[in-house]
Amino acid sequence: MAIAPTILVFDSGLGGLTVLSEIVKARPDARYIYIADDAFFPYGGHGEAKLVDRVCALMGELIATHCPDIVVLACNTASTLVLPQLRARFTVPFVGTVPAIKPACARSLSKHVTVLGTEATVSREYTRALIREFSNQSEVALVGSAHLAQFAEAELHGLPVSDHLIAQEIAPCFVNDGERRTDTIVLACTHYPLLLERLERLAPWPVAFIDPAPAIARRVADLSGSRISAESPIPARAVFTSGRPPSERLAAAMARFGIGR
Repeated sequence: MAIAPTILVFDSGLGGLTVLSEIVKARPDARYIYIADDAFFPYGGHGEAKLVDRVCALMGELIATHCPDIVVLACNTASTLVLPQLRARFTVPFVGTVPAIKPACARSLSKHVTVLGTEATVSREYTRALIREFSNQSEVALVGSAHLAQFAEAELHGLPVSDHLIAQEIAPCFVNDGERRTDTIVLACTHYPLLLERLERLAPWPVAFIDPAPAIARRVADLSGSRISAESPIPARAVFTSGRPPSERLAAAMARFGIGR
């Protein structure tokens, strides 16, 4: 009898829940473990060498403990920095999360595209290489947000963030040169789709926000073989590296993404 795969979804915090929910739709029969490295959140606050050492060492422990069939690195900051080292060190397949620059530039009509990510992600050579390869004659603006990921985490913890603060973070994304203006924004941090309704409402004009989660889910489905059931055997389980249990409010929010309480 075929055995459903075990899929480990890893992020610095809670942004990877947006990826988890899409993967569950594609493989509802799989067993899921969600790892939030909240003890080291936010990743953008650490140097590159320190972050590589942290993620590689932690991933070794997680693979030994949970024996996943696939690991999803649901974090742009980590993926653009650590993914090559992880693939070289471990035999388990890794699916990374990188800025969706290629599809964004392909669909843009105005050829004004913005990549909205953490300061670490937009500063990476990996991100700039994607722009050089896939810009498709688009003007691509890079906007690094210092606070948007923390705002998304705060909202999940039941700590509301004002529209004004969110609007300030996204304002540089919208470029209008008098003839053309931004029509496509890449959400280059998995935390940002948690705020999608707010982003759409606060945008000064309508744009397409590109969420990478559906593409990641399709890749996981391709790697994980045939579906053996239409339902998940058990709810996903969450592990926080800090060891702190989630509050009742956070547990309720996570349940909406398929995390068991």
